[in-house]
Amino acid sequence: MEHISQLGRQIREKTANPDILVISRFFRPQEAVIGEYIYNRCLQDPERMIVLAPGCSEDQVFDQAQEFPVYRWPCPSFWLNSFLGSIIKHLFNIIGPLLLAVKLYFRYHYRYIEWGHGYDFLSLLILSYLLPIRFFIYLHGNDIFCAAHNPVWRSLFKLTLKRAEGVVCNSSHTQNYLRNTFRLDTPTHVINPVVRAEKFGPLASPSHLDHLRLQLRQTYNIPETAIVILSVGRLVKHKNFDLVIDNLPLLLTVGIDVHYILCGRGQCESQIRSLAQRLRVDKRVHFAGYVPERELAGYYASCDIFAMLTAADYKAGDLEGFGLAYLEASYFGKPVIASRLGSVLDIVHHEENGLLVNPHSGFEVFQAFQRLCQDQQLREQLGRQGQELAKAKNLHRWLYKG
Repeated sequence: MEHISQLGRQIREKTANPDILVISRFFRPQEAVIGEYIYNRCLQDPERMIVLAPGCSEDQVFDQAQEFPVYRWPCPSFWLNSFLGSIIKHLFNIIGPLLLAVKLYFRYHYRYIEWGHGYDFLSLLILSYLLPIRFFIYLHGNDIFCAAHNPVWRSLFKLTLKRAEGVVCNSSHTQNYLRNTFRLDTPTHVINPVVRAEKFGPLASPSHLDHLRLQLRQTYNIPETAIVILSVGRLVKHKNFDLVIDNLPLLLTVGIDVHYILCGRGQCESQIRSLAQRLRVDKRVHFAGYVPERELAGYYASCDIFAMLTAADYKAGDLEGFGLAYLEASYFGKPVIASRLGSVLDIVHHEENGLLVNPHSGFEVFQAFQRLCQDQQLREQLGRQGQELAKAKNLHRWLYKG
């Protein structure tokens, strides 16, 4: 990781006229949805980018391979699981980008800052007064919720948003929540995430995906003729994985050979396992645990249907952002069953790349599962259309038009 004293000496000159400083506490090679979103944004205009992010494991090798300069502020690893550790980390995430952004301004004389999320926005607010720059701030969901919870933080956050050149939301749902919460005059834009195939490793041919499909089904002892439902996400209550399991006995009753694979970890894992045992489908529910990005391709390839029946859970302090897993499933040509709410509506279009349902209607949910399980032609049609939607590009550069 680059130290402050080494700035300007070790970085290679890779860009002609970089004029945008991108600052984010989430960035590659760290695996995070926000980090992936910001990285994909940088790849669109690498000649204009300078990136400022916290240090993480294997960052040096990653940074040297990029077409744009990447600078890192130190991120202490000691005591991170303690209360004191979380406070120290928070201070580093405020002070680090603040000091380095000022230093980098005198090196590059950048004109814009793109702040990758609503977290640690206090640094951005101070920079907007210290430097002759304009800025855009990206919002994803929970970052708005966290800022709006505290009255003092809410006022400062609103001031920051008012001073912005524009606000970029990752979904229409996030944009609507922002507008209803803060009533801003600042222009707001929706730019959905995209899928970057490279993060899944080599996906050279359909035959390779077929090999991954067969290999993974053999790992879980699932017949090739069985219908596999897949979910990818944190095992938390509002994602409603139990609703999928509730439907397995019903699908078996109507003669469908079905299995369910869950990728992820979370606080509700024991409850989900207990439910599968009570319903006597535990042999058909497979817990994969945490799956690294490069191994996810095999899981998407192995499934026939991707399902996640997320419900809003504002009371729990969790505002669902953009469900990237839905988009990734579509990228692999898989039809999606999802809840008819929130950011899902930006990704899943009813009868186009999946089926939208009311998660509180058991009959409607079962109908969707039964229909897709029994209709291979429909699965293939929705999968093909989903691939086309998933390949669409959302460009950030038009923010600077005019």
